[in-house]
Amino acid sequence: MGDEYEVIAEEPKVEVENDTTQGVQLKKQLGLFNGVAIIVGIIIGSGIFVSPKGVLLEAGSLGSSLIIWGLCGVICLIGAICYAELGTSILKSGADYSYIFEAFGDMPAFLYLWVAIVIIIPTGNAITAMTFANYILQPAFPDCGAPDTAVSLLAALCITLLTFINCTNVKWATRTQDIFTATKVIALVIIIITGVVKLCMGSTESFEAPFSGSTSDPSKFALAFYSGLFSYSGWSYLNFVTEELKDPYKNLPRAIWISLPMVTVIYLMANIAYFSVMTPAEMLQSDAVAVTFADRTLGVMAWIMPVFVACSTFGGLNGAIFTSSRLFFVGARQGHLPGFLATISLKTMTPLPSLLFGCIMSLVMLCSNDVYALINYGSFVESLFIALSVAGLLFLRYTRPNMERPIKVNIFFPVFFLLICLFLLITPLTSSPMECLMGLVMIATGIPVYFLGVMWKKKPQAFTSLLRSFTRFTQKLFYAAREELKED
Repeated sequence: MGDEYEVIAEEPKVEVENDTTQGVQLKKQLGLFNGVAIIVGIIIGSGIFVSPKGVLLEAGSLGSSLIIWGLCGVICLIGAICYAELGTSILKSGADYSYIFEAFGDMPAFLYLWVAIVIIIPTGNAITAMTFANYILQPAFPDCGAPDTAVSLLAALCITLLTFINCTNVKWATRTQDIFTATKVIALVIIIITGVVKLCMGSTESFEAPFSGSTSDPSKFALAFYSGLFSYSGWSYLNFVTEELKDPYKNLPRAIWISLPMVTVIYLMANIAYFSVMTPAEMLQSDAVAVTFADRTLGVMAWIMPVFVACSTFGGLNGAIFTSSRLFFVGARQGHLPGFLATISLKTMTPLPSLLFGCIMSLVMLCSNDVYALINYGSFVESLFIALSVAGLLFLRYTRPNMERPIKVNIFFPVFFLLICLFLLITPLTSSPMECLMGLVMIATGIPVYFLGVMWKKKPQAFTSLLRSFTRFTQKLFYAAREELKED
């Protein structure tokens, strides 16, 4: 693999901070501010700017939609504090993968890893990159949509650039995350302040009958919660990089308690601001709510909103690339992926092969015509494995009562969150059975892969040599590109 570049990382054997006997590992370089930036930066993507109408459409009224936005924030906070217990009891990166592995063993953990690699992560990255490209290209094509080829090429450039940044230096990646998280928060603060001014000027038409038209259909409420929870997705991503977090026993829960309430308040205030300018009917007709809001309120400066949306997606994609690469890294370290993915570059102290692997998978998804359909299937599967992770918390409470738990939440919280997960999993079985079935089929396809890739230990030497040669080749390309940039 090139000893001057990389070494195989060892799994942490002793859950003690700054232990020097654990072998070569990724450095603890993430502080509390970086942790908050990762959670906020990944949660606030394009959803709150582009389509908050999803909640309104299913809830039926302004009042119900605001309640659902608030409840979604509370639900995610409860889930996050459950993950705080898991993340400080099982001090390994990889989040759900590590927790499922610890509680239920090899195969369930591998099946999560399989679906994450094949569907959840690459499709999410591809869609985020395409959203970024669409908003960047919007000024160049004001009267029509940008050509698909231009969108795909710019999206590919975005993924490649961010992968390069993450490969080069962890501090570069975290600074990028910090900057673009601040940018998207500033954009939402502009929206909120503008909305408050409008309300003070008497623009309260939308609030006169806030609960008129509210749905009483439980399935519609479930779909409204799905739309709201989708905009909060990413609340668990700091757990993917637990091993790189300074003083995780303190900074993991602190980052959660700062981030989730802040995002919830911002989301609620942003929705109120939207309703101060648009009626519920007008919001439902808008394809990009924040852009419509800017067109009506910011005048000649309305162009900044598409730029802010692009910055928001850029920062969200950076956070997703940074955290998801650690999942591949931990999976390979556990023996569930080829071993070369569990290597760390000695020059950059980054999991270079895992980052390049994630980049390639995301670029492949850009070529798919069914990427949006795949993410729908993946959403059900992701919810299923989140429920399994929290079930693992309860299972470990029963099977390993003496396990060290620096943070131990009240049993009410995991039970409540698990019941919410079950409700959200059962409801789509009646409203969208085909999507659920396809999600389960995707999980099932990982079973033969598990037996061939993990259980089959004596693989041909030619196969492993080919994988190592490919990694060495991509590694050399990366270092050559970095040297050229230095010379320029």
